[in-house]
Amino acid sequence: MSNAIILKSPEEIKIMQEANQIVANTLSLLEQKIEPGCTTLFLDQIAEDNCRQAGAHPAFKGYRGFPGSLCVSVNEQVVHGIPSKKVVLRDGDIVSIDFGVRYKGYYGDSAVTIPVGKIAAKYQDLLQVTKDSLYKGIAQARAGNRINDISKAVQEHVEKHGFSVVRQFVGHGIGSQLHEAPEIPNYNRTERTPKLMPGMVLAIEPMVNLGTHLVEVLRDGWTVVTKDKKPSAHFEHSIAVTEGDPLVLSERVS
Repeated sequence: MSNAIILKSPEEIKIMQEANQIVANTLSLLEQKIEPGCTTLFLDQIAEDNCRQAGAHPAFKGYRGFPGSLCVSVNEQVVHGIPSKKVVLRDGDIVSIDFGVRYKGYYGDSAVTIPVGKIAAKYQDLLQVTKDSLYKGIAQARAGNRINDISKAVQEHVEKHGFSVVRQFVGHGIGSQLHEAPEIPNYNRTERTPKLMPGMVLAIEPMVNLGTHLVEVLRDGWTVVTKDKKPSAHFEHSIAVTEGDPLVLSERVS
């Protein structure tokens, strides 16, 4: 990934909003389809079909060898879970779904964590705090602020509620590449971070754990799990920095 931050024109941001609306609509469809007894591969097939019908390509499929269209991570899985016909969702699970598309040469990327049936109250709290921390971060994505303002807002909200932010995986710039500069950690850094400018497009994505922030990668080389095997939640939006309020490209508008 190059360290150069690429500013997008209004025309490029419009295409990226269209890409992100395909992502948003796909995630909304998956929320409706998720129920106890369905497999994560079933969800993957729905996502791929929906995205291709909209004229887009699943961004993750084949990316660095990843086999699925969706990253589907259940309970203690943080990110990069591989869709499988062997993984059957059960009542009480939480499932994090990360989805991206390539459309007209640009990328869209968003994630949600969805309850399966009725979930424990502490899991519900985890989901709400993670989602709220995303919006706290987005609120700081204003011209003149720095990347660290986003990071601090996320970390402070999460830790105030007794949860922990993952440090090994971060948000990122996005555009004609899925991952562009700058990196957007969900924790405070002491070094000086890039200043936000109109035209920057960022994928902000808190990953929040019920227990320790420590994670490890399973033997499949992809699936990231919490070290203590306690649940994790993940929410993500792609946003554009403007002259005024941040524009949330992946917020569903239709």
